[in-house]
Amino acid sequence: MSETQREEQKRRTRTLLIETAFQLLARDGLLAARTGDIAKAAGVSHGTVFAHFPTREALLNAVIEEFGLRSVRRLHQLAGGGGSVRAVLTAHLQGMKEYEAFYTRLVAEARQLPESARNTLLMIHSAASHHLSRAAEAEMAAGTLRPMPLHLLFNTWLGLVHYYLVNGPLFAPGGSVLERHGPELLEHYLKLIRPDAAEEGR
Repeated sequence: MSETQREEQKRRTRTLLIETAFQLLARDGLLAARTGDIAKAAGVSHGTVFAHFPTREALLNAVIEEFGLRSVRRLHQLAGGGGSVRAVLTAHLQGMKEYEAFYTRLVAEARQLPESARNTLLMIHSAASHHLSRAAEAEMAAGTLRPMPLHLLFNTWLGLVHYYLVNGPLFAPGGSVLERHGPELLEHYLKLIRPDAAEEGR
């Protein structure tokens, strides 16, 4: 086997381990999934895992980093064309729904994860906040959105969605929270930030 072939095989094995770990971490939890189970599911020896990742934390970091890159790339694809606040939030929901199980685990377990994992989550949120802020500033200027600090606008939305996600067994037992409740959450939030919502509250 040539050097090029060996490098290609190493790359494929590393990718296989990341993809397999992604599935098991989403299913079992980022802190609970074991490297032995990942190796078995990938069809490789346990030692192969550590040939590519010296520690379990290194594998976890690689999976979370890959997830972060995919999430941000997908969000830019969905929301990169600009548009309304509704369009950006719809794109954000769609992006989260595509990786819902893993994203929910990441949000729920973030405080117990390494700093690098928390930074990845922050990167994802920053990308979403960027798109929402651009759309919101335009709508505030046009008078179609209540004036408010942009950080509160985004964090209120994120808090609403995260509450439903981390309580998934309550809101959508055995199913997708965002599939079942995403449209409802979107409409509720949009009503809260419309200018007439301020008048109704007086």
